[in-house]
Amino acid sequence: MCSLLALAFLVPLGITLGDRARDQKLADAARRAALVTGALAVSTDPAVVRRAVAASGDDPALRPVVHGIGDDESRGRADAATLARAEAERRSMVTDVPGGVLRLDPVVLGDKVAVVEVFVPDRVLDEGRDGRWLLLLTVAVALVGAAVIVVDRVAARTADAAGELVKAALAIGDGELDVRVEPTGPRDLAEVGHAFNRMAEHLVALRADERELVADLSHRLRTPLTALRLDAEALESDDTSIGTFSEAELDRRRGIRRIRQAIATLEGEVDQLIKTTRKAVSQETGPASCDVSEVVRDRMIFWSALAGDQNRPHRVVGAQLRIPAPVPRAELAAALDAVIGNVFRYTPQGTAFEVAVSRRDGWVAIRIDDAGPGIADPDRALRRGASDRGSTGLGLDIAKRVALQANGSVSIDRAGLGGASVVMLLADPEATPRQVSRFGLVGRMARDAREQKSGGRRWPRPR
Repeated sequence: MCSLLALAFLVPLGITLGDRARDQKLADAARRAALVTGALAVSTDPAVVRRAVAASGDDPALRPVVHGIGDDESRGRADAATLARAEAERRSMVTDVPGGVLRLDPVVLGDKVAVVEVFVPDRVLDEGRDGRWLLLLTVAVALVGAAVIVVDRVAARTADAAGELVKAALAIGDGELDVRVEPTGPRDLAEVGHAFNRMAEHLVALRADERELVADLSHRLRTPLTALRLDAEALESDDTSIGTFSEAELDRRRGIRRIRQAIATLEGEVDQLIKTTRKAVSQETGPASCDVSEVVRDRMIFWSALAGDQNRPHRVVGAQLRIPAPVPRAELAAALDAVIGNVFRYTPQGTAFEVAVSRRDGWVAIRIDDAGPGIADPDRALRRGASDRGSTGLGLDIAKRVALQANGSVSIDRAGLGGASVVMLLADPEATPRQVSRFGLVGRMARDAREQKSGGRRWPRPR
């Protein structure tokens, strides 16, 4: 294609340049004839005419020949008919003859007409033709070579960009959703690259939303599961190893045991599902933040229903204002559920509890107090992250992991209500942390709770 375009452009150009060179040679012949016609207009003396002819050029073959003044006309190339036509028409004319071209210029001298003949041979007309075509051929080769190089580079960029898109698409198909491409190549391919990256981002968001939905649904199952577990624990003993029982009693106790085992298994599966999906979501979505007050209010909607069924007095303090925390909302919700779930698991029905939120000294504090028996060995509970009573093993471990993710900590103390007080400290993302004792803040929170219980100032004061 490039060769055809070059030929279509350069062949007409070569012909045009040849025509212009021919016109220049004929114009030069007209100039030489004009010298002789001027001399004839002044004098018809043969000596004067010969001097004019000699002055017209150095090459004798190109010098003009004058017909009609009695001089030697045998050197002329024009035949009698051509000379007669020029005399009759009395105008300059150009005609082809063997070996070249003739230019005839008639000059009226009184009652007769002289004709000045100038012969331009083919060698003069074709002078420089080979050089012109060689130059044009060189230009054509250079243009074709440049076009091939440019097309090769463009094609290479296009092929590379298309290859990267293919590799990225295959990687996405294999489940590597973090693969992205650098949009390069022609404009259309670059737009395809941008569209591919947007599609990959959308796929990541869709998978994160899907896992978040699974975790949310599992999360909501916790409340009825906890109620079922507590109701199952309220049933009679399922021990069949001691004593003598009737067949009906054995069947009833075995049924109670199966119910408790099924609930424990289901609860463990739900907890594991929540843990797995939360971890996957946090890895895919990266750093996030949430409103602690909004999360507390949302989760207490679920736990309040179970608390009403068990006649547990409860309240939420300090969750009216927006309080940001540098953790994903799902992670904080899982931590709250883990700690509040422990209250329902390990305290009798009717035991009061309280959830309080505060913000001060560059920290956000979430406190969960209960009026139960408390935790005998807080340090051991924090190290182990589990309970001695057969729980799933998440409990405080989830809360501690979320607190560490927010550059904070978890502490256990005696609550103002009389039972355990679990405090989660999270770094305040909108404040510059100061070098303060986090345990000092825990102490102030516990003191505030005691003052509140004794009728002193209300803790915490919303900021």
